[in-house]
Amino acid sequence: MKFKSLTTFSTLMLVAFFTACETKQTSISNTTELVEKGEYLVTIGGCNDCHSPKMNTEKGPAPDPSLLLSGHPANATVPDWDTATAKKWLLFTVDGTAAHGPWGTSFAANITSDSTGIGGWTLQQFKNAMQNGDLHGIEGSRKLLPLMPWPTYAKMKTEDIEAIFAYLQSTNPVKNIVPSPLAPGELPKQN
Repeated sequence: MKFKSLTTFSTLMLVAFFTACETKQTSISNTTELVEKGEYLVTIGGCNDCHSPKMNTEKGPAPDPSLLLSGHPANATVPDWDTATAKKWLLFTVDGTAAHGPWGTSFAANITSDSTGIGGWTLQQFKNAMQNGDLHGIEGSRKLLPLMPWPTYAKMKTEDIEAIFAYLQSTNPVKNIVPSPLAPGELPKQN
C-alpha cells in the first residue's frame, strides 16, 4: 500500500511540476508576444519620429540606434529662429525632437526604460498619459504639449496601450533628462 501511495504522490508531483513549467512558459511566451506587439505599434505609430534623435545616413535622417526613444538630448542646443516667421509656421529642430509653435517650444520626452524616462512609471501612469494626456501620467497635472498626439492615442484599445508599455519597459535604458518646455515668446538659452 505504501508503494502505491508513493507512486501516486510521485505522479501528482510530476504533473504539478510540468503544469507549473507549462504555465511559466506560456507566461513568458505571452510576455514576448506582448513586447513584440508593442514594438510593432511603436514602429507604425511613428514614435521614433519625435522621440529618437536622428543621425544622417545615405538615405537621409534616421533614428540613432544608440539613442532610440530617449527624447530631445539634454545637451543639445536649440537653434535661434526668426520670430516673425515663427508666427506663421510650426518649426522643428533638424532631428525632430523639439517643436516650436503658438504653445511655445516643446521637447520630446525620454520614453526609454531608464529612470529619467518612464522606467519608474506604473502601467496606470502610462495609461493616464496616453488616454488623458496627463504629464508624467499624474492625474490633475498639466496636459501633454503638442506635438504629442495623445487625443488620437486615447482611442487605442487598452491592450494596445499595455503592449506599448511592455515594449517601452523592455527598451535599452538611456539616461537623458529632457529640458523643460519654453513658454510662448521665451527664447532658448544657448550653451
